[in-house]
Amino acid sequence: MSETAVVKRSGLQRVLDGIERAGNKVPHPVIIFLVLIALIIVLSHVFYLAGSSVTFEQAAVSEQVEPSGEELIGDEEYQSPDPEVEQVTVEAESLLTADGIRFIFTSPVANFNGFGVVGLIMVAMIGVGLAEEVGLIGAFIKRLVKVTPRRFVTFSIVLLGVLSSIATDAGYLVLIPLAAAVFHSLGRHPLAGLAAAFAGVGGGFGVNLLITPVDGMLAEITNEAIADPAQHVSITGNLYFSIVSTLVVAVTATILTEKFVEPRLGVYREDEELPDGIPAEAAGVPVGAEPVASTDPGADGGTVAPATGGGAASGGAASGGAASGQLTAAEQRGLRFAFWGLVGVTAFVLLLTLPSWGPLRNPETGSLVEDSPLMGSIIFLILLYFFVMGLCYGKGAGTIKGSMDVINPMTKTVAGLAGLFFLLLVISQFIAYFTYSQLGTIAAVNMADALENAGLPTVWLIVGLILVTAVIDIFIGGVVPKWAIFAPIFVPLFVQLGISPDVAVAAYRVGDSPINIVTPLMPYFALIVIFAERYRKKVGVGSIISLMLPYTVVLLVVWTALLLVWYLLGIPLGPGSTIYL
Repeated sequence: MSETAVVKRSGLQRVLDGIERAGNKVPHPVIIFLVLIALIIVLSHVFYLAGSSVTFEQAAVSEQVEPSGEELIGDEEYQSPDPEVEQVTVEAESLLTADGIRFIFTSPVANFNGFGVVGLIMVAMIGVGLAEEVGLIGAFIKRLVKVTPRRFVTFSIVLLGVLSSIATDAGYLVLIPLAAAVFHSLGRHPLAGLAAAFAGVGGGFGVNLLITPVDGMLAEITNEAIADPAQHVSITGNLYFSIVSTLVVAVTATILTEKFVEPRLGVYREDEELPDGIPAEAAGVPVGAEPVASTDPGADGGTVAPATGGGAASGGAASGGAASGQLTAAEQRGLRFAFWGLVGVTAFVLLLTLPSWGPLRNPETGSLVEDSPLMGSIIFLILLYFFVMGLCYGKGAGTIKGSMDVINPMTKTVAGLAGLFFLLLVISQFIAYFTYSQLGTIAAVNMADALENAGLPTVWLIVGLILVTAVIDIFIGGVVPKWAIFAPIFVPLFVQLGISPDVAVAAYRVGDSPINIVTPLMPYFALIVIFAERYRKKVGVGSIISLMLPYTVVLLVVWTALLLVWYLLGIPLGPGSTIYL
């Protein structure tokens, strides 16, 4: 008689299981945000009656940046043509006054239209959905799995996630569901792949091996907060630290995925639907058992389009799935066609960018990065690449025989996003009301002032800035808005202590990124839940928070330690940058 191995849960695993159970017992996210809206309305009036206000200096920036889709809602956009630091007084605004009630009744459409995530998802997923439905994603995964050494899969996914910040939202929309599908095709738990990619895309968003648009915005805000022009920082002021941080984040998240997160999830089962979110291993599924490739016809179909019952099974050529792991003749022909589609689109884009007269360059500076149409067209480029490659693949593989074979997959993708769009409608109202109330700004300024007046040694000041940034990031998303508030407070303080402003920027980067993957207020968090539901039926906010919380905690600790060691050793953070003034 065989005996099923029962794995003893560690204390940490039991805590995470408890978080998952508690989080998944709360109502549907729509209900949660409706309750939060009611709470914000009440609190806004309470603080309004109490006369809560703050006066602070704020750095204005030349344009609004939307990293990770996290943009400001309402009238608080940064649009000053001449960047400067200005003194601002912010008072708590009640949503129960006549003005507040008028705002509630007149702003819902504008709030939803101004919520940039909605348009980004819609545009990008149309192209991705076509590629997924005709079988391109499934065939690509087979080829990727075949040519990539298994031991490097996790690291490659996390590293690509961190690097995807150069293309802002592309990682959330493409890489995360693709990583889950890759793990699935390997017989590994797909939620582990999703977690690894999410950790890279969101948890490492603030750094890169390359210069990104966010670097320019942070440098601009920092310089406006410095009283002495001789101390101005450059866009490369954190480059060395950013490069090393990219590798540290990738290695740390890889180790966490393979040594903790994936073992905690256990062996994946196609019918995985465990009570109260208990992982498979806790339900008696033996850990260490050899993973078995899925025999589900749609297993390889990448879950890029979050449609119920989706998957590449609908694309005939992709129906072989990971069960065989071999590309059929039709799939091979389709991939060849898709490759030439890739070459064609790339040549077209290069024609628009490489020449000095290229229309995708900044018309004034000629830059391809700073304020360039190229960087502003990333989402359209995702649509263009996936649409053309999907079309070419479908023609080559025989999964597209007429115009309706193109239109139907895109229609199905949009239909599958209906539930997500309804949730985003509610979230956009919450963010708009929260912004209108000014409670987030008041809390951020008060916490920053308290830290400034604490008289802490420099090391603890760095740690304090990281922690304050992390706490505020739970409520105020986006890299730019928080730094516009924090920079005029912390940058002069660091300069006064003889510390380079680049150190303050580095500390802000460390505190800003890891929280992205555990706060439900991050606009793409709901999309991650949708992606996860493809593989586990009982997935909720608690499931994703418990899945990602180890990454947040470990990344904060490891990354903070890296910065402190860097500071204590006096290593330059970037070219021409110093630690001490």
